[in-house]
Amino acid sequence: MSVLAMTSVSRDHGAGAGLVHALAEVSLEVRAGEFVAVMGPSGSGKSTLLTLAGGLDTPTSGQVVVEGADLGAMRAAARSALRRRSVGYVFQDLNLIPSLTAAENVMLPRELDGVRARRAREEAGRALQEVGVADLAARYPDEMSGGQQQRVAIARALVGDRRLVLADEPTGALDSHTGEDVMRMLRARCDAGAACLMVTHESRHAAWADRVVFLRDGRIVDATPGRPGPETLLQEAR
Repeated sequence: MSVLAMTSVSRDHGAGAGLVHALAEVSLEVRAGEFVAVMGPSGSGKSTLLTLAGGLDTPTSGQVVVEGADLGAMRAAARSALRRRSVGYVFQDLNLIPSLTAAENVMLPRELDGVRARRAREEAGRALQEVGVADLAARYPDEMSGGQQQRVAIARALVGDRRLVLADEPTGALDSHTGEDVMRMLRARCDAGAACLMVTHESRHAAWADRVVFLRDGRIVDATPGRPGPETLLQEAR
């Protein structure tokens, strides 16, 4: 089943002589259980692709559908609710709130979505346990190492039933050992049924993906073939 479907998506910035085509006629589908990596030179449109996929921006033309919902046809409030409920983001700069503990940072998106504090804290605890930092629940970001902060950021992205996980250079500021741990966690989440779309410049991290898409000048110029998704394997078994 397709979790993310982007059809002929373009994003322009500016006008006239200053017009920039950040993304041009991009079509991309990510299925449940599939891990897709996006590679390309700086300025190729990788981050624009992620912001459009998660509804943080709207395309100039084309369609972005997440879990059957056309983001362009939704009001801003409904789009925000869908992001909180179904989309998890892992950013290179983490975006943890300094005044909140690890548990409170992970709880926040669930509380914003109306989940009661007790349930949100329980879910946050499970998410922190999943990424191996349950013992840091009461610590503030400045009391953690960079790798620990990244794990908390991943827990925040995974808390609740996030069907689409978007990661923008999630290992960029980490040492190689911690970076491999982060990739292992993202891979495990995909294997559990989530759809993952990750921007990376590291070939060794892209190797964790089922499929690699290459962007240049806002267009998809190449893609490796993906392995069969869970639904395809089930059909073949029948």
